Amino acid sequence: MSQPTRVLLIGMMGAGKSTTGRLLAERLQWPYLDSDDEIERQTGRTVPEIWKADGEPAFRAEESKVLAQACASVDPTVVSVAGGAVLDPDNRALIRAAGLVVWLRAEVATLAVRVGSGRGRPLLEGGPAAALARLSAQRAPIYQELADLVFDVDRLAPPLVAARIADAVDARGGVTYA
Repeated sequence: MSQPTRVLLIGMMGAGKSTTGRLLAERLQWPYLDSDDEIERQTGRTVPEIWKADGEPAFRAEESKVLAQACASVDPTVVSVAGGAVLDPDNRALIRAAGLVVWLRAEVATLAVRVGSGRGRPLLEGGPAAALARLSAQRAPIYQELADLVFDVDRLAPPLVAARIADAVDARGGVTYA
């Protein structure tokens, strides 16, 4: 029986996908891919630069491209999926089929504290708390639909979340994904 070939972390910005993802990959001894970092690596530009110069559709196209590449990898991988990638139905299909999907769920108040001023996050310009509330309300049903596992991370440190996900991966050793 084989382990899942990928763990995909989904959730809002500020939920801890990047931090938890790195810790989980280290624990599992798998490669790690952060969607936003990969976009920046491939384009040579930051997310805000892409957003400002080319707009949201161009950024979303890059986001989809990086997700498709991550989902096509034959190596077991931990993937921190960009928060808004789930808005695209094609991306949702990729995520569903790619491996174990884990939603790192957090209250809006927690997210707002973690993202602070929202600097470097184009969707949060002009008021992070209100934007996070709106985005969370829009995305939560999608995250719920996609998730194999849900972790409420408001009061859990990333190392503990990573350990619990790793335990779930071990426990699902016989799970295979089409």
